[in-house]
Amino acid sequence: MQINFSKMSGAGNDFIVIDNMKKQTTLTEHHIYSLCMRRTGIGADGLILIEPSETVDFSMRYYNADGKQGSMCGNGGRCAAYFAWLAGIIGDKGSFSANNNRYDAWVTGAEQVKLQMTVPEGFTSGLAANGYNCHFVNTGSPHTIIFTDTLKSIDVEHEGRLIRNNRSLFPEGTNVNFLQITGRDSLDIRTFERGVEAETLACGTGAVAAALMSRKLEKVASNHVRVTVKSGDILDVEFTDRMDEVYLSGPAKVVYTGTVSMC
Repeated sequence: MQINFSKMSGAGNDFIVIDNMKKQTTLTEHHIYSLCMRRTGIGADGLILIEPSETVDFSMRYYNADGKQGSMCGNGGRCAAYFAWLAGIIGDKGSFSANNNRYDAWVTGAEQVKLQMTVPEGFTSGLAANGYNCHFVNTGSPHTIIFTDTLKSIDVEHEGRLIRNNRSLFPEGTNVNFLQITGRDSLDIRTFERGVEAETLACGTGAVAAALMSRKLEKVASNHVRVTVKSGDILDVEFTDRMDEVYLSGPAKVVYTGTVSMC
């Protein structure tokens, strides 16, 4: 089976994106795991299938690097929208479905995409996990938030894995975000991603979770928060006072295209 793909990056989050509008590509969990494996495969944080939809412009089916179908990926959604724009599936504005939710997206410039997120749920504070004071919110994916003044020195791989696997607090697992406030409307973030099982260069739903929790706890003073991710890119998170409208904006680009053979 020959499969055409695009390798894409959303602020450092990287994805294998495949046009499956004709439903001709079928991948197993092992296929996806092998394709996402770095050094022996294409290498990516996840894989995205762009598929037809009867109600919106297209459907995004997202898989984590472990080969299992994942929850919402914000940067993946922005990459999917940019891929669809390049392919002529959508215009400068389009809509798609993911995990039974509708998402609207806008291509706002060269390699720039704005995505409306779902309404956040489950704001929780005061969770004690592995010696950290944790906060939690679901922004399409579950996210634990930890504030720190020593972001650069934290062993995110080790500490993040411990909290991600704290089944007493998070039976289904969680993404883990360490963040440091850098201004009245800015913060830096590092994320350990569930499904990738490692620190990634960026996480869109994590950036949204960090911005919303920081505003709710009055650690930032603006409804427009600039989030600097590990790659050095900036993701912009904007939201209403009630946090019932939330937008994620930032870079999305095609790194390269290719063809891969699958047995």
